[in-house]
Amino acid sequence: MQLVRRFRIPALFCALCVLVCELISHPFANMGICDDGSYILIAKTLATTGHIAYNGWASAMLGWQLYLAAAFIKFFGFSFTAVRMSTLLVSLATVFLLQRIFVRAGITERNAVLATLTLVLSPLYLLLSVTYMSDIFGLFATVICLYGCLRALQSATPNATILWLCFAVATNAFFGTARQVAWLGILVMLPSTLWLLRAQRRVLIAGSAATLVGALFIFACMQWLKHQLYSTPEHLVPETFPILGTFWSATHLFLELPLLLLPILLLFFLRIRKYGLRGVLAVSAVILGYLFLGFYSSRYQSQFLLEPTDNDWISAHTTFLFTQLHGANPVLLPPWLRILLTVASLGGALSLIVSLMDSKPESATVSSARNLPWNQLGVLVAPFAIAYSLLLIPRATGWGLSDRYLLPLAVVAMICLARYFQDTVQPQLPLITALLVGLMALYGVTFTHNVFAFYRARVVLAGELHAAGVPDTSVDSGWEYNLDVELQHASHIAYPESLAPGNAFVPTVSSPIGICPMAEFWRTFTPHIHAIYLISFDPNVCGGPASIAPAHYSRWPALTPGTLYVVRNTAPATP
Repeated sequence: MQLVRRFRIPALFCALCVLVCELISHPFANMGICDDGSYILIAKTLATTGHIAYNGWASAMLGWQLYLAAAFIKFFGFSFTAVRMSTLLVSLATVFLLQRIFVRAGITERNAVLATLTLVLSPLYLLLSVTYMSDIFGLFATVICLYGCLRALQSATPNATILWLCFAVATNAFFGTARQVAWLGILVMLPSTLWLLRAQRRVLIAGSAATLVGALFIFACMQWLKHQLYSTPEHLVPETFPILGTFWSATHLFLELPLLLLPILLLFFLRIRKYGLRGVLAVSAVILGYLFLGFYSSRYQSQFLLEPTDNDWISAHTTFLFTQLHGANPVLLPPWLRILLTVASLGGALSLIVSLMDSKPESATVSSARNLPWNQLGVLVAPFAIAYSLLLIPRATGWGLSDRYLLPLAVVAMICLARYFQDTVQPQLPLITALLVGLMALYGVTFTHNVFAFYRARVVLAGELHAAGVPDTSVDSGWEYNLDVELQHASHIAYPESLAPGNAFVPTVSSPIGICPMAEFWRTFTPHIHAIYLISFDPNVCGGPASIAPAHYSRWPALTPGTLYVVRNTAPATP
């Protein structure tokens, strides 16, 4: 037991599980994935010149994330994979901290391992951990601040409490430079902790002073960011507020949260009969009504009411939603499996609600030795969750909400969910939880593997076209690859919201050519690309197949590989 406490073997085991799953998925591709291509090129510039130079696409500050990637570039040489391995390193550290946070929050070591693996073996976490998106870096800043606050609350002496508060402020201030929303640790979580410690006058004064210094640091960083050319500022107050669109964007996002918690949440659904006939009938009626709405009401976009509801990074297809290629993206989750996931996720959430409403909940006979009172836990995490959710509103009114924004909320929800099960149902999570976590890991590894295999196929086709003498600017290879190509021919992306000199933005739009022109939205950002050829899932779209061999890619669990084709953007000449 002393060895376990000294080396934190359960936390190391969780990190090792993530590493093994990532290696199995083979997460290597030499092109940008979503926004990270732009970020990687900023890190490359930093490693080469020693200066941070934004390129018109980043709205996150990036900060220390860039310096870590620059160190990897210096050590391993530049490649997309080398930069992304810096994210994986931070991801493993986050996993370790998560397991320790769950234990500090009053969850037993065994239950904390299962709760941690539920989150980090999901397709969302596994995929983001091997990209250079800022979400994992921001989550790390939030998690390390939460850990410091928990240690402060549980410290035996005032001096130790003050030191842990200073640790929380310093780490959140520094690591929050990767993603501004992570600074809610200083702005919300630290004040909540100080409220709980208000009876200790010396701690309150010292902690308040440290938090004030952290807030001043945040202000200085935001002033610095405001003066960086080609950075993209975020607006807390949206210019327009489409109520219906914002509502459905938020609905699709939050309906996906139960899917991330499914291995633990499903335990409540499996014991729904414990809550009596009325509980079973109520849950069954809501599920049936929800499925009816999803299948028969086109008004509510039925395809997004089945899990995964947001259908962005966690997608029903072989890659996440916004590939922007012609043809139909092959399906990974068939309709029957999406229905099953929807029933399980919704049923688990509803069963949890029934359990909370039960007037005579069962009581566990054993609890954790280090048991944080529920009122303290609520004061610590609830204001943070509320503030974070409110900050999502501006995004919901504009670009829309991505399921990757759920990561911090999923951590808060998992702490409360695992602790509630342990305190009111039974002290130990049942063995079936390990099986459910394994199934989630299987989904996560399969999805991550398929995404990177798909991107590698796009790189192969780009190489074949280049070998055939076709310039990159003559090919529409999907928006991510197109952005990478644009940044090879321009100093920045012509994005209207970025801070251009004199705040002047003059859109340069290439003329649409061919029978399958790029979408107006992307043509504005990539004026150097005049597509003669397109990458497609279907060889018969647009002008039909070109004389370039297709690229095949692995699609687990399908026995036949997926295929990407090069098609013409103009109709073939008539003999």
